[in-house]
Amino acid sequence: MQLRVTFVAAARSSPPLAERFEDDRPLDQAGWDEVQRAAPALVPLVASELRYCSPTPRSRATGDALGYAPLVQLALRDCDMGRWRGLTLGEAMAREPELVDAWLADPHATPHGGESLSAFVSRVGGWLDTRPYEDGCRIVAVAEPSVIRAALLYALKAPPSAYWHIDVRPLSAVTVTGHARRWNLRLDGATA
Repeated sequence: MQLRVTFVAAARSSPPLAERFEDDRPLDQAGWDEVQRAAPALVPLVASELRYCSPTPRSRATGDALGYAPLVQLALRDCDMGRWRGLTLGEAMAREPELVDAWLADPHATPHGGESLSAFVSRVGGWLDTRPYEDGCRIVAVAEPSVIRAALLYALKAPPSAYWHIDVRPLSAVTVTGHARRWNLRLDGATA
């Protein structure tokens, strides 16, 4: 008796080095092109009984372009970065290097005046744990890479430091199976 939740990372809206905290820019042309190339592998997820997305423009646009018609979930929003919102990590580091170091080292720190990493992971985990449960139900959720990292950290009960070691590429997909507070990572490989 398991629920199946597949997270799909939103297509990009900027080059990786230009990504900003709580980036609310729409998809750029490269992002639209990536969606078209990835569509054959991701469109089958439209058969999921429930389809959700983060409230960011690129998550909504990615879900719509794949035919999911997803429902926006505020709990799947990016981490609240307070006064660092809209900055790149490099820009925040140039302005407040000691505070960025403290934030990277302590999962409970909120030097930016926003949400701590621990609170962010708990929020995303709470969303995961409260999905309507019906055995075999399939859910797809298009979200920002940071949200997917938080969901994986929660599902695996991994230490907060592991957050910085999870790389989520645009339009990648990962599945967790289980139910409230008991999740497993599922890796589906190519079939011969």
